[in-house]
Amino acid sequence: MSKVRVRFAPSPTGPLHMGGVRTALYNYLFAKKHGGDFLLRIEDTDQNRYVPGAEQYIMESLQWCGIHWDEGPGTENAFGPYRQSERKEIYRQYAMQLIESGRAYYAFDTPEELEAMRKRIEAEKSGNPQYDSRSRLSMKNSLTLSGDDVERRLAAGENYVIRIKTPENEEIVLEDIIRGTVKVHSSQLDDKVLFKSDGMPTYHLANVVDDYLMKISHVIRGEEWLPSAPLHVLLYQSLGWEASMPQFAHLPLLLKPDGNGKLSKRDGDRLGFPVFPLQWKDPNSGETSSGYREAGYFPEAFVNLLALLGWNPGTEQEIFSLEELVASFSLERVGKSGSKFDPEKAKWFNHHYLQSQPVEIVAEQMQEMARQQGQENTLEKLQKIATLMRERANFVYEILEQSQFFFEAPTHYDEGFAKKRWKEDTPEILKKLADVLEEVEPFDTESIHQVTHQFMEENQVGAGKLMPGLRLALVGSGMGPDLSTIMEILGREESLQRIRHAAENLKV
Repeated sequence: MSKVRVRFAPSPTGPLHMGGVRTALYNYLFAKKHGGDFLLRIEDTDQNRYVPGAEQYIMESLQWCGIHWDEGPGTENAFGPYRQSERKEIYRQYAMQLIESGRAYYAFDTPEELEAMRKRIEAEKSGNPQYDSRSRLSMKNSLTLSGDDVERRLAAGENYVIRIKTPENEEIVLEDIIRGTVKVHSSQLDDKVLFKSDGMPTYHLANVVDDYLMKISHVIRGEEWLPSAPLHVLLYQSLGWEASMPQFAHLPLLLKPDGNGKLSKRDGDRLGFPVFPLQWKDPNSGETSSGYREAGYFPEAFVNLLALLGWNPGTEQEIFSLEELVASFSLERVGKSGSKFDPEKAKWFNHHYLQSQPVEIVAEQMQEMARQQGQENTLEKLQKIATLMRERANFVYEILEQSQFFFEAPTHYDEGFAKKRWKEDTPEILKKLADVLEEVEPFDTESIHQVTHQFMEENQVGAGKLMPGLRLALVGSGMGPDLSTIMEILGREESLQRIRHAAENLKV
Protein backbone atom coordinates (compact mmCIF):
# COMPACT_ATOMS: atom_id res chain seq x y z
CA MET A 1 0.00 0.00 0.00
CA SER A 2 1.28 3.47 -0.85
CA LYS A 3 1.76 5.91 2.01
CA VAL A 4 -1.46 6.80 3.81
CA ARG A 5 -2.31 10.47 3.34
CA VAL A 6 -5.68 11.79 4.50
CA ARG A 7 -7.18 15.25 4.77
CA PHE A 8 -9.78 17.13 6.74
CA ALA A 9 -11.16 19.83 4.47
CA PRO A 10 -13.64 22.13 6.23
CA SER A 11 -15.22 25.26 4.77
CA PRO A 12 -14.77 28.45 6.84
CA THR A 13 -18.48 29.26 6.73
CA GLY A 14 -19.12 29.20 10.48
CA PRO A 15 -18.22 27.22 13.61
CA LEU A 16 -17.07 23.61 13.38
CA HIS A 17 -19.86 21.19 14.33
CA MET A 18 -18.92 18.28 16.60
CA GLY A 19 -19.68 15.98 13.63
CA GLY A 20 -16.92 17.79 11.74
CA VAL A 21 -14.54 17.28 14.66
CA ARG A 22 -15.35 13.56 14.58
CA THR A 23 -14.52 13.46 10.86
CA ALA A 24 -11.18 15.14 11.58
CA LEU A 25 -10.56 12.72 14.46
CA TYR A 26 -11.24 9.60 12.37
CA ASN A 27 -8.92 10.91 9.64
CA TYR A 28 -6.23 11.63 12.24
CA LEU A 29 -6.59 8.21 13.93
CA PHE A 30 -6.46 6.39 10.57
CA ALA A 31 -3.35 8.30 9.48
CA LYS A 32 -1.48 7.74 12.73
CA LYS A 33 -2.50 4.05 12.88
CA HIS A 34 -0.87 3.52 9.48
CA GLY A 35 2.14 5.81 9.94
CA GLY A 36 0.70 8.30 7.49
CA ASP A 37 0.09 12.05 7.19
CA PHE A 38 -2.93 14.07 8.27
CA LEU A 39 -3.56 17.25 6.24
CA LEU A 40 -5.73 20.25 7.03
CA ARG A 41 -7.06 21.96 3.91
CA ILE A 42 -9.29 25.02 3.99
CA GLU A 43 -11.95 24.75 1.27
CA ASP A 44 -12.84 28.43 0.86
CA THR A 45 -13.95 28.44 -2.77
CA ASP A 46 -17.40 29.75 -1.85
CA GLN A 47 -16.42 33.33 -1.07
CA ASN A 48 -20.07 34.40 -0.63
CA ARG A 49 -20.41 32.18 2.44
CA TYR A 50 -17.00 32.97 3.94
CA VAL A 51 -17.28 34.01 7.62
CA PRO A 52 -14.45 36.03 9.22
CA GLY A 53 -12.83 34.19 12.11
CA ALA A 54 -14.15 30.77 11.09
CA GLU A 55 -10.81 29.46 9.79
CA GLN A 56 -9.03 30.42 13.02
CA TYR A 57 -11.87 28.85 15.01
CA ILE A 58 -11.49 25.55 13.10
CA MET A 59 -7.76 25.44 13.73
CA GLU A 60 -8.08 26.33 17.42
CA SER A 61 -10.77 23.66 17.85
CA LEU A 62 -8.55 20.92 16.41
CA GLN A 63 -5.59 22.06 18.52
CA TRP A 64 -7.71 22.02 21.70
CA CYS A 65 -8.71 18.42 20.89
CA GLY A 66 -5.06 17.40 20.36
CA ILE A 67 -5.71 16.70 16.66
CA HIS A 68 -2.53 18.15 15.18
CA TRP A 69 -2.06 18.28 11.42
CA ASP A 70 1.18 17.32 9.66
CA GLU A 71 0.49 19.66 6.75
CA GLY A 72 -1.80 22.64 6.44
CA PRO A 73 -1.87 26.44 6.55
CA GLY A 74 1.34 27.60 8.17
CA THR A 75 3.27 24.43 7.27
CA GLU A 76 3.74 25.12 3.58
CA ASN A 77 5.67 22.56 1.54
CA ALA A 78 5.64 21.05 -1.94
CA PHE A 79 1.96 20.09 -1.61
CA GLY A 80 0.78 23.58 -0.53
CA PRO A 81 -0.73 26.07 -0.41
CA TYR A 82 -3.53 24.58 1.69
CA ARG A 83 -6.19 27.26 1.18
CA GLN A 84 -8.13 26.70 -2.02
CA SER A 85 -8.50 30.46 -2.59
CA GLU A 86 -4.70 30.51 -3.05
CA ARG A 87 -4.79 27.75 -5.71
CA LYS A 88 -7.16 29.31 -8.27
CA GLU A 89 -4.83 29.08 -11.26
CA ILE A 90 -4.25 25.37 -10.63
CA TYR A 91 -7.99 24.64 -10.97
CA ARG A 92 -8.34 26.72 -14.14
CA GLN A 93 -5.67 24.58 -15.79
CA TYR A 94 -7.63 21.36 -15.14
CA ALA A 95 -10.97 22.94 -16.09
CA MET A 96 -9.40 23.80 -19.46
CA GLN A 97 -8.08 20.25 -19.78
CA LEU A 98 -11.63 18.92 -19.36
CA ILE A 99 -12.94 21.37 -21.99
CA GLU A 100 -10.24 20.35 -24.48
CA SER A 101 -10.88 16.63 -23.97
CA GLY A 102 -14.63 17.11 -24.48
CA ARG A 103 -15.39 15.98 -20.91
CA ALA A 104 -16.75 19.42 -19.95
CA TYR A 105 -18.32 22.40 -21.73
CA TYR A 106 -19.04 26.12 -21.38
CA ALA A 107 -22.61 27.10 -20.45
CA PHE A 108 -23.90 30.67 -20.83
CA ASP A 109 -27.47 30.21 -19.56
CA THR A 110 -28.97 33.01 -17.47
CA PRO A 111 -30.73 32.27 -14.14
CA GLU A 112 -34.05 32.96 -15.90
CA GLU A 113 -33.27 30.45 -18.65
CA LEU A 114 -32.31 27.81 -16.08
CA GLU A 115 -35.56 28.36 -14.20
CA ALA A 116 -37.59 28.12 -17.43
CA MET A 117 -35.88 24.81 -18.24
CA ARG A 118 -36.77 23.36 -14.82
CA LYS A 119 -40.38 24.49 -15.11
CA ARG A 120 -40.65 23.00 -18.61
CA ILE A 121 -39.40 19.58 -17.44
CA GLU A 122 -41.71 19.69 -14.42
CA ALA A 123 -44.68 20.51 -16.67
CA GLU A 124 -43.76 17.71 -19.08
CA LYS A 125 -43.20 15.31 -16.15
CA SER A 126 -40.32 13.89 -18.17
CA GLY A 127 -37.76 13.38 -15.42
CA ASN A 128 -35.65 15.27 -12.93
CA PRO A 129 -35.82 19.06 -13.54
CA GLN A 130 -32.08 19.43 -13.92
CA TYR A 131 -29.29 20.34 -16.35
CA ASP A 132 -28.27 16.91 -17.64
CA SER A 133 -27.70 14.74 -20.70
CA ARG A 134 -31.38 15.16 -21.73
CA SER A 135 -31.77 18.90 -21.23
CA ARG A 136 -28.33 20.23 -22.17
CA LEU A 137 -28.94 20.12 -25.91
CA SER A 138 -31.80 22.59 -25.56
CA MET A 139 -29.69 25.07 -23.58
CA LYS A 140 -27.18 27.82 -24.42
CA ASN A 141 -23.78 26.12 -24.22
CA SER A 142 -20.75 25.14 -26.24
CA LEU A 143 -22.48 21.89 -27.23
CA THR A 144 -25.25 23.81 -29.03
CA LEU A 145 -23.48 27.05 -30.06
CA SER A 146 -20.92 27.41 -32.87
CA GLY A 147 -17.23 27.64 -31.97
CA ASP A 148 -17.13 31.25 -33.18
CA ASP A 149 -20.13 32.16 -31.04
CA VAL A 150 -18.50 30.60 -27.95
CA GLU A 151 -15.23 32.48 -28.58
CA ARG A 152 -17.11 35.75 -29.09
CA ARG A 153 -19.04 35.35 -25.83
CA LEU A 154 -15.87 34.53 -23.89
CA ALA A 155 -13.99 37.47 -25.42
CA ALA A 156 -16.88 39.80 -24.53
CA GLY A 157 -16.59 38.74 -20.86
CA GLU A 158 -20.04 37.15 -20.81
CA ASN A 159 -20.86 35.21 -17.64
CA TYR A 160 -20.36 31.48 -18.00
CA VAL A 161 -19.85 28.29 -16.04
CA ILE A 162 -17.99 25.15 -16.98
CA ARG A 163 -20.11 22.01 -16.53
CA ILE A 164 -19.06 18.37 -16.56
CA LYS A 165 -20.45 16.42 -19.51
CA THR A 166 -22.01 13.45 -17.73
CA PRO A 167 -21.98 10.25 -19.84
CA GLU A 168 -25.42 9.34 -21.17
CA ASN A 169 -25.73 5.67 -20.33
CA GLU A 170 -23.14 4.44 -17.88
CA GLU A 171 -23.16 2.83 -14.46
CA ILE A 172 -20.76 4.50 -12.06
CA VAL A 173 -19.41 2.12 -9.42
CA LEU A 174 -17.80 3.20 -6.17
CA GLU A 175 -16.26 0.90 -3.57
CA ASP A 176 -16.77 2.41 -0.12
CA ILE A 177 -14.85 0.96 2.85
CA ILE A 178 -17.87 1.45 5.16
CA ARG A 179 -20.82 1.00 2.78
CA GLY A 180 -19.52 -1.56 0.30
CA THR A 181 -20.33 -1.27 -3.40
CA VAL A 182 -22.32 1.83 -4.41
CA LYS A 183 -23.76 1.93 -7.94
CA VAL A 184 -25.39 4.96 -9.59
CA HIS A 185 -26.64 5.22 -13.17
CA SER A 186 -25.42 8.33 -15.01
CA SER A 187 -29.01 9.22 -15.94
CA GLN A 188 -29.55 10.11 -12.29
CA LEU A 189 -26.74 12.71 -12.33
CA ASP A 190 -26.83 16.30 -13.51
CA ASP A 191 -24.05 18.17 -15.32
CA LYS A 192 -22.63 19.81 -12.20
CA VAL A 193 -20.89 23.19 -12.40
CA LEU A 194 -17.12 22.77 -12.03
CA PHE A 195 -15.85 26.29 -12.63
CA LYS A 196 -17.35 29.79 -12.58
CA SER A 197 -16.52 32.88 -14.60
CA ASP A 198 -15.25 34.62 -11.42
CA GLY A 199 -12.22 32.33 -11.63
CA MET A 200 -13.27 30.15 -8.69
CA PRO A 201 -13.86 26.40 -8.96
CA THR A 202 -16.77 24.69 -7.24
CA TYR A 203 -16.05 22.28 -4.41
CA HIS A 204 -16.31 19.29 -6.74
CA LEU A 205 -13.46 20.20 -9.09
CA ALA A 206 -11.26 21.75 -6.40
CA ASN A 207 -11.45 18.81 -4.01
CA VAL A 208 -10.70 16.22 -6.68
CA VAL A 209 -7.76 18.21 -8.11
CA ASP A 210 -6.36 18.85 -4.63
CA ASP A 211 -6.76 15.25 -3.51
CA TYR A 212 -4.88 14.11 -6.62
CA LEU A 213 -2.08 16.67 -6.38
CA MET A 214 -1.69 16.18 -2.62
CA LYS A 215 -1.54 12.39 -3.13
CA ILE A 216 -4.50 11.69 -0.83
CA SER A 217 -4.85 7.92 -0.40
CA HIS A 218 -8.18 7.81 1.50
CA VAL A 219 -11.11 10.25 1.54
CA ILE A 220 -12.87 9.87 4.90
CA ARG A 221 -15.82 12.25 5.12
CA GLY A 222 -19.46 12.55 6.23
CA GLU A 223 -22.24 10.65 4.50
CA GLU A 224 -23.74 13.93 3.26
CA TRP A 225 -21.03 13.75 0.55
CA LEU A 226 -22.07 10.27 -0.63
CA PRO A 227 -24.44 11.64 -3.35
CA SER A 228 -21.48 13.64 -4.76
CA ALA A 229 -19.13 10.66 -4.82
CA PRO A 230 -20.19 9.34 -8.29
CA LEU A 231 -19.42 12.78 -9.76
CA HIS A 232 -15.99 12.70 -8.13
CA VAL A 233 -15.37 9.23 -9.58
CA LEU A 234 -16.35 10.62 -13.01
CA LEU A 235 -13.89 13.48 -12.57
CA TYR A 236 -11.03 11.08 -11.76
CA GLN A 237 -11.91 9.13 -14.90
CA SER A 238 -12.28 12.27 -17.05
CA LEU A 239 -8.91 13.65 -15.96
CA GLY A 240 -7.16 10.31 -16.56
CA TRP A 241 -6.45 9.78 -12.86
CA GLU A 242 -8.50 6.65 -12.23
CA ALA A 243 -5.43 4.66 -11.18
CA SER A 244 -4.67 7.27 -8.49
CA MET A 245 -8.22 7.55 -7.17
CA PRO A 246 -8.33 7.43 -3.35
CA GLN A 247 -10.37 4.91 -1.41
CA PHE A 248 -13.59 6.36 -0.03
CA ALA A 249 -15.20 5.98 3.39
CA HIS A 250 -18.44 7.86 4.13
CA LEU A 251 -19.09 8.22 7.86
CA PRO A 252 -22.55 7.87 9.44
CA LEU A 253 -24.46 10.89 10.75
CA LEU A 254 -24.53 12.10 14.33
CA LEU A 255 -28.18 11.93 15.36
CA LYS A 256 -30.34 13.81 17.86
CA PRO A 257 -30.63 12.16 21.32
CA ASP A 258 -33.99 10.64 20.28
CA GLY A 259 -32.39 9.29 17.09
CA ASN A 260 -34.81 11.24 14.93
CA GLY A 261 -32.69 13.21 12.44
CA LYS A 262 -29.30 14.88 12.27
CA LEU A 263 -27.96 16.58 15.40
CA SER A 264 -28.17 20.37 15.03
CA LYS A 265 -27.38 23.50 17.00
CA ARG A 266 -31.13 23.90 17.65
CA ASP A 267 -31.18 20.51 19.40
CA GLY A 268 -28.35 21.63 21.66
CA ASP A 269 -30.09 24.93 22.43
CA ARG A 270 -33.36 23.12 23.17
CA LEU A 271 -31.88 20.38 25.34
CA GLY A 272 -29.09 22.40 26.94
CA PHE A 273 -25.83 21.00 25.57
CA PRO A 274 -23.19 22.35 23.14
CA VAL A 275 -22.79 21.06 19.59
CA PHE A 276 -19.57 23.01 18.93
CA PRO A 277 -16.11 22.28 20.42
CA LEU A 278 -15.49 25.92 21.41
CA GLN A 279 -17.75 28.85 22.11
CA TRP A 280 -18.55 30.78 18.94
CA LYS A 281 -19.71 34.36 18.54
CA ASP A 282 -21.31 35.00 15.17
CA PRO A 283 -19.65 38.13 13.69
CA ASN A 284 -22.85 39.05 11.82
CA SER A 285 -25.63 38.43 14.33
CA GLY A 286 -23.56 38.75 17.51
CA GLU A 287 -25.21 35.53 18.75
CA THR A 288 -23.02 33.39 21.03
CA SER A 289 -23.18 29.58 20.86
CA SER A 290 -21.85 27.43 23.69
CA GLY A 291 -18.81 25.18 23.33
CA TYR A 292 -17.57 22.04 25.08
CA ARG A 293 -14.41 23.78 26.29
CA GLU A 294 -16.34 26.61 27.96
CA ALA A 295 -18.94 24.15 29.32
CA GLY A 296 -16.15 22.58 31.38
CA TYR A 297 -15.31 19.48 29.36
CA PHE A 298 -11.78 18.13 29.23
CA PRO A 299 -10.56 17.79 25.63
CA GLU A 300 -9.69 14.14 26.33
CA ALA A 301 -13.29 13.45 27.38
CA PHE A 302 -14.69 15.22 24.31
CA VAL A 303 -12.41 13.24 21.97
CA ASN A 304 -13.21 9.97 23.76
CA LEU A 305 -16.97 10.41 23.49
CA LEU A 306 -16.74 11.46 19.80
CA ALA A 307 -14.63 8.44 18.88
CA LEU A 308 -17.35 6.07 20.07
CA LEU A 309 -20.12 7.86 18.13
CA GLY A 310 -19.94 5.66 15.05
CA TRP A 311 -16.92 3.45 15.78
CA ASN A 312 -17.14 0.27 17.85
CA PRO A 313 -13.85 -1.08 19.25
CA GLY A 314 -15.32 -4.60 19.43
CA THR A 315 -14.66 -4.81 23.18
CA GLU A 316 -16.32 -3.52 26.37
CA GLN A 317 -13.68 -0.81 26.74
CA GLU A 318 -15.10 2.73 26.77
CA ILE A 319 -12.26 4.85 28.14
CA PHE A 320 -9.51 5.46 25.56
CA SER A 321 -6.57 7.83 25.52
CA LEU A 322 -5.72 9.33 22.13
CA GLU A 323 -2.81 6.88 21.88
CA GLU A 324 -5.12 3.93 22.61
CA LEU A 325 -7.59 5.18 20.00
CA VAL A 326 -4.81 5.30 17.40
CA ALA A 327 -3.82 1.72 18.25
CA SER A 328 -7.40 0.38 18.18
CA PHE A 329 -9.05 2.36 15.37
CA SER A 330 -10.13 0.80 12.08
CA LEU A 331 -12.58 2.00 9.43
CA GLU A 332 -13.95 -1.54 9.17
CA ARG A 333 -15.48 -1.10 12.63
CA VAL A 334 -17.26 2.14 11.73
CA GLY A 335 -21.01 1.50 11.34
CA LYS A 336 -23.27 2.52 8.46
CA SER A 337 -26.19 3.75 10.55
CA GLY A 338 -26.27 7.04 12.43
CA SER A 339 -25.20 7.32 16.08
CA LYS A 340 -27.44 8.88 18.70
CA PHE A 341 -25.74 11.51 20.82
CA ASP A 342 -26.43 11.10 24.54
CA PRO A 343 -25.69 14.27 26.56
CA GLU A 344 -25.77 12.30 29.84
CA LYS A 345 -23.13 9.90 28.51
CA ALA A 346 -21.02 12.93 27.59
CA LYS A 347 -21.14 14.01 31.25
CA TRP A 348 -20.23 10.45 32.28
CA PHE A 349 -17.06 10.66 30.18
CA ASN A 350 -16.14 14.01 31.71
CA HIS A 351 -16.76 12.64 35.22
CA HIS A 352 -14.26 9.87 34.55
CA TYR A 353 -11.60 12.27 33.27
CA LEU A 354 -12.21 14.63 36.20
CA GLN A 355 -11.50 11.78 38.63
CA SER A 356 -8.36 10.70 36.80
CA GLN A 357 -6.81 14.16 36.31
CA PRO A 358 -3.83 15.00 38.54
CA VAL A 359 -5.32 16.91 41.48
CA GLU A 360 -2.83 19.74 40.83
CA ILE A 361 -4.40 20.36 37.40
CA VAL A 362 -7.92 20.38 38.85
CA ALA A 363 -6.84 22.80 41.60
CA GLU A 364 -5.26 25.17 39.07
CA GLN A 365 -8.50 25.24 37.07
CA MET A 366 -10.49 25.85 40.27
CA GLN A 367 -8.14 28.69 41.22
CA GLU A 368 -8.64 30.39 37.85
CA MET A 369 -12.44 30.03 38.07
CA ALA A 370 -12.46 31.31 41.66
CA ARG A 371 -10.37 34.32 40.62
CA GLN A 372 -12.95 35.18 37.98
CA GLN A 373 -15.50 35.26 40.82
CA GLY A 374 -13.23 37.52 42.90
CA GLN A 375 -11.98 34.79 45.27
CA GLU A 376 -8.30 34.21 46.04
CA ASN A 377 -7.31 30.80 47.39
CA THR A 378 -4.06 28.92 47.80
CA LEU A 379 -3.44 25.93 45.55
CA GLU A 380 -2.79 23.82 48.66
CA LYS A 381 -6.31 24.50 49.97
CA LEU A 382 -7.90 23.92 46.58
CA GLN A 383 -6.05 20.62 46.15
CA LYS A 384 -7.52 19.40 49.43
CA ILE A 385 -11.00 20.52 48.38
CA ALA A 386 -10.64 18.86 44.96
CA THR A 387 -9.51 15.57 46.55
CA LEU A 388 -12.48 15.64 48.92
CA MET A 389 -15.23 16.86 46.57
CA ARG A 390 -14.53 15.78 43.00
CA GLU A 391 -16.06 12.32 43.32
CA ARG A 392 -19.51 13.93 43.40
CA ALA A 393 -18.88 16.24 40.41
CA ASN A 394 -18.87 15.93 36.60
CA PHE A 395 -17.13 19.28 36.02
CA VAL A 396 -14.53 21.43 37.76
CA TYR A 397 -17.03 24.27 38.15
CA GLU A 398 -19.38 21.88 39.99
CA ILE A 399 -16.66 21.26 42.57
CA LEU A 400 -16.55 25.01 43.19
CA GLU A 401 -20.35 25.25 43.33
CA GLN A 402 -20.58 22.35 45.79
CA SER A 403 -17.69 23.74 47.85
CA GLN A 404 -18.87 27.29 48.49
CA PHE A 405 -19.05 26.60 52.23
CA PHE A 406 -15.22 26.34 52.20
CA PHE A 407 -14.96 29.92 50.95
CA GLU A 408 -17.84 31.62 52.77
CA ALA A 409 -19.29 30.97 56.24
CA PRO A 410 -23.02 30.15 56.22
CA THR A 411 -25.20 33.26 56.30
CA HIS A 412 -28.37 31.20 56.73
CA TYR A 413 -29.10 27.63 57.76
CA ASP A 414 -31.29 24.94 56.23
CA GLU A 415 -34.54 25.58 58.08
CA GLY A 416 -36.13 22.17 57.53
CA PHE A 417 -33.00 20.31 58.63
CA ALA A 418 -32.51 22.62 61.62
CA LYS A 419 -36.07 22.06 62.86
CA LYS A 420 -35.52 18.31 62.86
CA ARG A 421 -31.97 18.09 64.20
CA TRP A 422 -31.12 21.29 66.12
CA LYS A 423 -32.08 20.51 69.73
CA GLU A 424 -32.35 22.69 72.80
CA ASP A 425 -29.01 21.51 74.19
CA THR A 426 -27.15 21.59 70.80
CA PRO A 427 -25.68 25.10 71.35
CA GLU A 428 -24.21 24.09 74.71
CA ILE A 429 -22.70 20.88 73.31
CA LEU A 430 -21.13 22.77 70.38
CA LYS A 431 -19.60 25.42 72.68
CA LYS A 432 -17.99 22.69 74.77
CA LEU A 433 -16.68 20.94 71.65
CA ALA A 434 -15.24 24.25 70.38
CA ASP A 435 -13.30 24.67 73.62
CA VAL A 436 -11.87 21.17 73.24
CA LEU A 437 -10.99 21.67 69.55
CA GLU A 438 -9.13 24.86 70.48
CA GLU A 439 -6.44 22.66 72.03
CA VAL A 440 -6.10 20.07 69.26
CA GLU A 441 -2.58 19.83 67.87
CA PRO A 442 -1.94 19.33 64.99
CA PHE A 443 -5.28 20.55 63.64
CA ASP A 444 -5.63 17.83 60.99
CA THR A 445 -8.31 15.33 60.01
CA GLU A 446 -7.01 12.43 62.09
CA SER A 447 -6.51 14.46 65.28
CA ILE A 448 -9.88 16.26 64.94
CA HIS A 449 -11.64 12.92 64.35
CA GLN A 450 -9.97 11.33 67.39
CA VAL A 451 -10.69 14.25 69.74
CA THR A 452 -14.32 14.60 68.57
CA HIS A 453 -15.05 10.91 69.26
CA GLN A 454 -13.29 11.11 72.61
CA PHE A 455 -15.46 14.15 73.44
CA MET A 456 -18.62 12.17 72.59
CA GLU A 457 -17.55 9.28 74.82
CA GLU A 458 -16.59 11.47 77.79
CA ASN A 459 -19.79 13.55 77.56
CA GLN A 460 -22.04 10.60 76.64
CA VAL A 461 -23.19 12.41 73.48
CA GLY A 462 -24.18 10.19 70.53
CA ALA A 463 -23.16 10.96 66.94
CA GLY A 464 -26.84 11.53 66.09
CA LYS A 465 -26.98 14.28 68.65
CA LEU A 466 -23.69 16.05 67.87
CA MET A 467 -22.96 15.62 64.16
CA PRO A 468 -26.10 17.16 62.57
CA GLY A 469 -25.69 20.34 64.62
CA LEU A 470 -21.96 20.47 63.92
CA ARG A 471 -22.63 20.06 60.18
CA LEU A 472 -25.23 22.85 60.22
CA ALA A 473 -22.75 25.14 61.98
CA LEU A 474 -19.91 24.45 59.53
CA VAL A 475 -21.79 24.03 56.23
CA GLY A 476 -25.25 25.54 56.72
CA SER A 477 -27.06 22.38 55.57
CA GLY A 478 -27.33 18.68 56.31
CA MET A 479 -25.23 17.64 53.32
CA GLY A 480 -21.52 17.48 52.70
CA PRO A 481 -18.35 15.42 53.11
CA ASP A 482 -16.49 14.26 56.23
CA LEU A 483 -16.63 16.90 58.98
CA SER A 484 -13.12 16.36 60.31
CA THR A 485 -11.70 16.94 56.84
CA ILE A 486 -13.88 20.04 56.39
CA MET A 487 -12.45 21.47 59.63
CA GLU A 488 -8.85 20.73 58.60
CA ILE A 489 -9.37 22.57 55.30
CA LEU A 490 -11.16 25.50 56.98
CA GLY A 491 -8.47 25.74 59.65
CA ARG A 492 -8.83 26.07 63.40
CA GLU A 493 -9.81 29.75 63.57
CA GLU A 494 -12.51 29.60 60.91
CA SER A 495 -13.94 26.30 62.19
CA LEU A 496 -14.27 27.52 65.78
CA GLN A 497 -15.71 30.85 64.67
CA ARG A 498 -18.45 29.09 62.66
CA ILE A 499 -19.28 26.65 65.49
CA ARG A 500 -19.52 29.41 68.11
CA HIS A 501 -21.46 31.72 65.79
CA ALA A 502 -24.11 29.05 65.16
CA ALA A 503 -24.27 28.17 68.87
CA GLU A 504 -25.01 31.82 69.68
CA ASN A 505 -27.23 32.77 66.74
CA LEU A 506 -29.08 29.77 65.34
CA LYS A 507 -32.63 29.82 66.72
CA VAL A 508 -35.25 27.26 65.69
